[in-house]
Amino acid sequence: MSEVTNDMQTAIHETAARLLKEGRVNMVVGYGRTPSSEAAPVFVRSAEDVEQLVWNSQCVFNLATYLSREPIKKHFPVGIVVKGCDRRAINMLLKEHVISREDVVLIGVPCSGVGEPVLKKCLHCEVKVPVDVDETIPGTPAEAAAPSEGRYADVETIEAMSPEARWDYWSAHFDRCIRCYACRQVCPMCYCKRCIAEKSEPQWIETSPHRRGNFAWNAIRAFHLTGRCVGCGECERVCPAGIPLGQINGKMGKQVEQRYDYRAGVDAETRTPFTTYDLASDNDEGIL
Repeated sequence: MSEVTNDMQTAIHETAARLLKEGRVNMVVGYGRTPSSEAAPVFVRSAEDVEQLVWNSQCVFNLATYLSREPIKKHFPVGIVVKGCDRRAINMLLKEHVISREDVVLIGVPCSGVGEPVLKKCLHCEVKVPVDVDETIPGTPAEAAAPSEGRYADVETIEAMSPEARWDYWSAHFDRCIRCYACRQVCPMCYCKRCIAEKSEPQWIETSPHRRGNFAWNAIRAFHLTGRCVGCGECERVCPAGIPLGQINGKMGKQVEQRYDYRAGVDAETRTPFTTYDLASDNDEGIL
């Protein structure tokens, strides 16, 4: 984390209190203290309560997940503390019209990596300072990684395997899946009011935690996130079975980048490949 963590935390307090007092937001979504050393999401609605907000190496959660939830949306506009990786998720929510830009006041914090030890995603992070935010917390982040440096290293490890070895690899992982859906619940892009896993007429995915149903669930979820996953790594971090979900999503992300020169959430303007259709496109499929 930054060497000026305490100063940054104070600046977050001051910024949150000002936004609440000025009436620019009705709530600030940030990181709060817990009885342990971990940080947890906290929702501050009064300037007197901003001392609850913290900034430290345990601020790992992607708070953008909450912006699609009705209990939070009813308080719009809200302030939200964002790291660079979180900003990408907000860009996707804007593109998919889940939220509007006037719904959120973005409080950007420079980041030198989170987690102890530092999470794997942080080692390849290219956006240590979030851009296009409304409020910027001063601080000195770590040096950003070079573009594409190591981005798909885990994916390439799997690609180097034979088809038989890949089958054995994923079978061993998916056999451990208990279908708790923690990956879905923590994902900022999983906001469907009714998940396909819960539909029974017809039943698309068997609900029992056996290999057939587990393969179907993880494969279908990966397809649903294709061109949408921002690589925040929350699904893999919270998986109680330790399934390397980042490798699945990373493979789909690599395919989209190679074919369409597109990475999810890098900005809020570039049109997404699978939600944009143009008959005038020079692509035979009409997909941009």
